[in-house]
Amino acid sequence: MKIKILTAVTSLLTLYGGFGQNRSIPVDTAVITQHSVTINGTNFSYTAKTGMQPVWDELGKPIASLHYTYYTRNNVKDRSSRPLLISFNGGPGSGSVWMHLAYTGPRVLKIDDEGYPVQPYGVSQNPYSVLDVTDIVYVNPANTGYSRTIPETGKEVDRDKFFGINADIKYLAEWLNTFVTRHNRWSSPKYIVGESYGGTRVMGLSLALQNQQWMYLNGVIMVSPADYKVIRVGGPVSEALNLPYYTAAAWHHKALPPTLQNKDLLEVLPESEEYTINTLIPALAKGGFISREERNQVADKMAYYSGLSREEILYQNLMVPTSYFWKSLLRDKGYTVGRLDSRYLGIDKQLAGVRPDYNAEITSWLHSFTPAINYYLQEELKFKTDIKYNMFGPVRPWNNENDNTRDDLRQAMAQNPYLNVLIQSGYYDGATTYFNAKYTMWQVDPSGRMKDRLQFKGYRSGHMMYLRREDLKQANDDIRAFINTTQTNGKSAKY
Repeated sequence: MKIKILTAVTSLLTLYGGFGQNRSIPVDTAVITQHSVTINGTNFSYTAKTGMQPVWDELGKPIASLHYTYYTRNNVKDRSSRPLLISFNGGPGSGSVWMHLAYTGPRVLKIDDEGYPVQPYGVSQNPYSVLDVTDIVYVNPANTGYSRTIPETGKEVDRDKFFGINADIKYLAEWLNTFVTRHNRWSSPKYIVGESYGGTRVMGLSLALQNQQWMYLNGVIMVSPADYKVIRVGGPVSEALNLPYYTAAAWHHKALPPTLQNKDLLEVLPESEEYTINTLIPALAKGGFISREERNQVADKMAYYSGLSREEILYQNLMVPTSYFWKSLLRDKGYTVGRLDSRYLGIDKQLAGVRPDYNAEITSWLHSFTPAINYYLQEELKFKTDIKYNMFGPVRPWNNENDNTRDDLRQAMAQNPYLNVLIQSGYYDGATTYFNAKYTMWQVDPSGRMKDRLQFKGYRSGHMMYLRREDLKQANDDIRAFINTTQTNGKSAKY
């Protein structure tokens, strides 16, 4: 494996460690290595470039340095026509490790076919990566991964420039302009993908890149997107949209009545969805003025579709919190179910209570991802540093005010006839549920004139649906097809 080190140090990002020593990382540097991978039966070589690129203020001083890893397929005759996929995770505060080492990249962590950790930890080739059809860059926003903010001497970091929905979008759009310029990718078809909060991020970036950086995209991919116009609002719509997820998770754990349990999941979910839209939302909208008869009818039907009892649904006034569902669904068996992936089971100190003691899936994921990313970046990509890789970084408090990202996406699509959207969700995700994602898709364009440019794909797993090997293949195939079918092939951008 060949290694090349590029350094253009503007300053040093320094953190203070023990024993009186400083831990520092160059603000602007890169390490280049050569590798090969076999994808869909074809072996080819590729270049990995991992390093730091600054964020500058209005005076041209570095105020942060973002860590990235950039993969390019070798021996490409025309790089200008080759797509570029820009990848973010979410949180906010999460590093790019998740999709980097488990989804689209050329290496995946060693886990079993359902996504559970195995030892010894490590990585292996990803035979389903989309690197065969697109180059990829994984970006760590400020304070995630190795990325860090840079305070002025004697001053605190200006958090308003980084840690909020609109600040996040603004500085990342500027950073991407620099990245695309440095790597001569202005003529390439461009796609951005974001997972969880990253869905909010890429909705906003679609317009910010277009109207502030004059960078037009071919596609936006949202993986298990968090739409805070729904998730944190509460009320009848927000609460009702959880029911189809309850149905999916209960079906997986064989907790539904036999009339539903004996059907395939994809036969059951449309029933639950139809009931949610046409009956449950109107019923919850009546609040305390719903009739006793209707309240009881709704409780019976929710119990039928959720695996919970009629009584506990009535105790919750028909609005069952997701945290209660995770605690209660398998209470009689002695388990809780995971928040981000309800296939995972946890064991609480006591059966009583209204929420789990911990998130079973997160502990499992950190078990395998943390050693894998540290090994991979330092040993295979040769990026050596004593700075800690932040799986989850210190970014809170986070400013969620003035969130117009859903409408930003609509406006970007309206202005850019090339722009298409793909949404991917796992049915067993209880944090950013698949039906929330569908609802977001329906709300992006109220006119309905652009709905043929939005598509949804669902998978039989959770938030990180790609951890299940069968879904890893299918989800990458879906991205590959999305990229291939949204190439313009010389067609002009007009309605």
